[in-house]
Amino acid sequence: MKITIHPLFLAVGLLSALFGGFPIFIICVLTALLHECGHIFCAERLGFECTKISLMPYGAAAVCDIEGISAADEIRLALAGPAVNFFLCVAVAGLWWFVPVTYAYTDLLFYSNAAMLVLNLLPAYPLDGGRVAKCALVKFLKPKAADISLRVINLCVVAGLVALYFTALKNPSLLAVAALLLCSALQKAPPVRKINFAARKRKRGREVKYVILDEKATYKDALRYLDDSRYLVLQFYSDKFLDEITEDELFEKLREHNLYDLIL
Repeated sequence: MKITIHPLFLAVGLLSALFGGFPIFIICVLTALLHECGHIFCAERLGFECTKISLMPYGAAAVCDIEGISAADEIRLALAGPAVNFFLCVAVAGLWWFVPVTYAYTDLLFYSNAAMLVLNLLPAYPLDGGRVAKCALVKFLKPKAADISLRVINLCVVAGLVALYFTALKNPSLLAVAALLLCSALQKAPPVRKINFAARKRKRGREVKYVILDEKATYKDALRYLDDSRYLVLQFYSDKFLDEITEDELFEKLREHNLYDLIL
C-alpha cells in the first residue's frame, strides 16, 4: 500500500507541535487512518483495490478502484469506515465503564472517533454519508436529477456548518470542513479499475483451501474466500458435483467477466 503525504499535512503537524497540540494531531491522524483501513479492508473483501492512502491537511483519504461496483456494495464500502469509528467509540466507552481511571488517557481517542463518525455520516458528497445518499438517489431518480439533488444537499450541509459556527460552536474546523465539501464536490472522480488478480505472484508451498459453492455463485461470492496463506480451489455442486475451478482459473475467467456474473 502506497502512502503519499501532502506538504500542507507536514505544515499542520509542525504548527501543532509548536503550539502544544501535537498529541491531538497524532490521535486525529491515527483515527483517520483507522477509518480508511475500514474502507480498504471492505474493498479487498468485495474484490476491489485501494492503491494508496493520501495524508492531507484535513485527514486521510484512500484512493480505491471500484469500477463496476453495485449500489449495495458501494453502500457497504462507504459505511465500513464509519463502522470502525463506531466500534472504537463503543470499545473506549466500555473501557471507561470497567476501568474509569482510563478516561484521562483515552478521552481524546473517543472524541476523535466520535467526531470522525458524525462528520462522515453527513449526507454531503464525497463524504461517506454522501456516497450512501448518492446510491439511494440514483435508485429512484435519473442520473442528472440525482446529481442536482446531491449538489443541493451539499449546499444545505455547507450552509448548516457555517450557521453552526456563527451561532453555537466557534470552531474554525467547521469552516474548514465546509470549504472542503464545496471544493471536493466539484472535483472529478478519480479513474477506477478492477483488480488484476492474474498479475499477482503466487507463493509456493501454500496449503490448499477447498470451498464448496452452488451453481448460482458469482465471482464476488468466490473472492470472499481468498486467503493469501492458502491456495483456493472451488468445487461446485447442485444435486451432484458440477465442476472444479482453481484460484488461477478463477482469476483468468474474471478478466472477461463482471464481479456480479455467475461463474458457471
